This record gives sequence, structure tokens and C-alpha cells, in this order.
Amino acid sequence: MKSAEIRELSDNELLERVKAEEVAYNQMVMNHHITPNENPAQIRQKRRMIARMKTELRQRELNSK
Repeated sequence: MKSAEIRELSDNELLERVKAEEVAYNQMVMNHHITPNENPAQIRQKRRMIARMKTELRQRELNSK
């Protein structure tokens, strides 16, 4: 998901996506500790996607004040 796609989402959709991505990220990290992933770079990509979404939420919060 690109930044432009993130900006198109509503606040509620974005919150839901962040929660879902965090759950998937935590599961991916736990699975990686047990048996290494084929592509461990996916963990970093997932973490950065969550950060992008949270950044957009924070920008919206600051702009609304």
C-alpha cells in the first residue's frame, strides 16, 4: 500500500487497518522466532507500513486542531 492509498482511507478504516497490521506483525515476529521466515525483510516492510499509517493518523489529528 502506497502513501497515496493510505491518504484515501477514512479515519476509521485506517484505525482498523493499523490494528490488523499490528496483529499480523506480532504474529509474523513470533513465527519468525520459532522458524525463520523465507524472507525476513517482510518483517521490516510490515513495521514500516504500520509506521506510515500511524504517521498519517497523527497528521490528520494535528490538522484537525
